[in-house]
Amino acid sequence: MKRRALLAAPFLAMARPAGAEAGGGASGGDGEDWPRRITDMAGREVVLKAPPRRVALAESAVLLNLTLIHPDPVPLLVGMGGDLRQIDAHALGAMTRRWPALAQVPLLSRQVGEDLPVERLVALAPDVVIMAAWQQRRAGTAEALRVLDSAGVPVVFVDFFINPLRRALPSLQLLGEVFGRRAAAAEYAAFYEAKLTGLRQAVAGRTGPLTLLQAFPGRWPCCWVSGEQGGGELLAALGGRNAARGSLATPGGGTLGLEQMLALEAEVYIGTGVSGGGGEGEGIRLGWGVEPAQARRSFARVLQAPELAHLPAIGRHRTFGLWNPLGGTALNIVALEAMAGWLYPDLAPRFDPAASLAEINRRFAAQPWEGTFWTGA
Repeated sequence: MKRRALLAAPFLAMARPAGAEAGGGASGGDGEDWPRRITDMAGREVVLKAPPRRVALAESAVLLNLTLIHPDPVPLLVGMGGDLRQIDAHALGAMTRRWPALAQVPLLSRQVGEDLPVERLVALAPDVVIMAAWQQRRAGTAEALRVLDSAGVPVVFVDFFINPLRRALPSLQLLGEVFGRRAAAAEYAAFYEAKLTGLRQAVAGRTGPLTLLQAFPGRWPCCWVSGEQGGGELLAALGGRNAARGSLATPGGGTLGLEQMLALEAEVYIGTGVSGGGGEGEGIRLGWGVEPAQARRSFARVLQAPELAHLPAIGRHRTFGLWNPLGGTALNIVALEAMAGWLYPDLAPRFDPAASLAEINRRFAAQPWEGTFWTGA
């Protein structure tokens, strides 16, 4: 998978309870039932002999999810990927202020899409390695798995990225198995599923507007748009119609040229951004530490681009922005609530994503989500 696709994919991939598909994990509570046998999101049976005390996160963005169910995972980390630092350094900075020791965790990669330095990883002597499903597709992963297996290091694949809606909760529950946080994962899953049930009931039977989902407008050259996965799954779950349907070669999304963009008749436009770094221009400023007015100003500048100015959504003021990684986390329920109001204005009073995020901060998040994670213009 190309680096740009990996950066965009959290927004570009319906939750099921554990056990509904590969990745369900073991049953029971947070007891001492070790060794623990689980099935990961790659369908692999994995045996964990004892509670891990040394964990390597091949993708550091997993922290966005892990901190929903673990009060302080940092002392367990012996290494992590450099992806979050590249995607949104401000997000990593917020976590580092919360847990200063995070700055001392060795980085296993410099950017998204790199193969893991397996010899270095083995030298860190982890009890378990958590990998993202997209990493399974990398050319070097098969060899990494062979070496880690020879060293007796189990690997658990999770997926908050390729199919975030369908697999976010099973992946969170897998983390609950690995880290001994089953009860916390189950509590969050109950919260999520209750919200999702309400959304499904509200949009049942509706056909939503033609909607364009674009990753990093103003930051990347024109124009990376969502396919059927990620943000496309979010949209489909709400009954929305993807304006780029039939124009892309892969379900994960891809690039449309200027002429293709000019031919679109999107009634709703949703672009994604981050708080800073990771691209050629500024784009939409969203994320930790971003003020609402700053987000709105940056979005207004983005909407002046020639490839967007013709869209019916612009004239109708149905243009919105989301923090790009949000769709690739177990907090995508907040994105869904925001999008429901954008697609169906009559539902906006019924769903309050800000209240849902506040509840997540109060009940679950060890690192509160503080900033601006969506906007409109």
